[in-house]
Amino acid sequence: MRRPRLILVLVLALVLVYLVVLKRHYDSRDALPLRPPGPAPRAPPPDPDWMIQFAVMFDAGSTGTRVHVFKLRLDLEQNHVPQLLEETFKAIKPGLSAFAQDPPQSRAGLVQLLDLARSTVPVQLHRSTPVFLKATAGLRLLQGDQADRLLDQVRALFRSSPFVSTDDSVSILDGTDEGISAWLTVNFLLGAVGGAATSVGMLDLGGGSTQVTFEPSPQFQEAPSDSVHSLRLFNRSYNLYTHSYLGLGLMSARAEVLGRPSSAPGGAVLVTPCVAPDVRATWDHEHVLHDLTGPRTQDGTGSGVFLACAERVRSVLNSRVRPVEPQQFYAFSYYYDRARDIRAIDEEGGVVTVADYSSAAQRVCSGEVLSPDQSPLLCLDLVYISVLLQELGFSPDSRLKLVQKIGDVEASWALGATIHYMNL
Repeated sequence: MRRPRLILVLVLALVLVYLVVLKRHYDSRDALPLRPPGPAPRAPPPDPDWMIQFAVMFDAGSTGTRVHVFKLRLDLEQNHVPQLLEETFKAIKPGLSAFAQDPPQSRAGLVQLLDLARSTVPVQLHRSTPVFLKATAGLRLLQGDQADRLLDQVRALFRSSPFVSTDDSVSILDGTDEGISAWLTVNFLLGAVGGAATSVGMLDLGGGSTQVTFEPSPQFQEAPSDSVHSLRLFNRSYNLYTHSYLGLGLMSARAEVLGRPSSAPGGAVLVTPCVAPDVRATWDHEHVLHDLTGPRTQDGTGSGVFLACAERVRSVLNSRVRPVEPQQFYAFSYYYDRARDIRAIDEEGGVVTVADYSSAAQRVCSGEVLSPDQSPLLCLDLVYISVLLQELGFSPDSRLKLVQKIGDVEASWALGATIHYMNL
């Protein structure tokens, strides 16, 4: 009797299990699935014809260090012109060369700028973003191994950053490359590089050097062979005249025009024809303090001060610059700054003539105050700019377009150098 009962129990158990499984099957037909029946939807694939690229360029100038973070759209088809989508910019003072005696002290400011770049570039793109530092006249003018020691500090800092950097990413930019890169920035932003617009010449007046670059016509006879360079970009060739005048930037020229201050104990006040009458001025340049005053009022009128200062400036220039070919020129850096100081332009820039600088120089050198925070060295600066432009071949009625930005982008060599070093 036990065997038939055991068989019956097993049969009933199997029937019960079958009914439970069958119920769950039919209940699940109307239930919402816990997961999609197919593979999870994917983000749309990136456009195979273009990509977003960031680049970080440090401009180590003689009076300050600036960082430019560029966001570019790169068309992957050969010879297509990149599109600049955005620039993030910040500047600090003093320049890198101010730390020549103590290079580790330069790190604090560089870290500040590097932190801005790190927060601007998306984290996922850090490892594909190149970082560069190119130094200009401030480091070119240093003695011995001072520049190398400063650049080694930068290289070590960049190696510890999340960005892409090699030893070659940090270097001194020679004057020729600086001039060509500035020309490239201006004409790229105006649509003349890679576009149909007519190119313009470029004038850049920095603290330690000044550059002039333009496309000369075949008839231009003033260009020596070592000043003409070929550039090929975006399936087009450009022949450029460029010259960099080391030591003729505004701050270096100031020092040369004024001469060395007295080395006597306690120093001595230097009477100079490049400061307005009865005006006292001090200027600290490269750890040297210049204590200055203009001539006494009875010793000369305003026009006399202007003429005496212009004569001194011409003796410093002494035919060191060559004339340019007449065409439209864009000018920036200290050309722009001093035009703002005399209220010839507003923040957006504008057009000035060489005569605007000269006439303002005569007024300032006579003692006229054009703004409450006017520099006592404005007389010297305006005379220098007006004489420099005349030595470059500009007539009094020559018109210059002055800019600090083109669109929302700083007018400097930084963008052009980035395009060049990234081989875009």
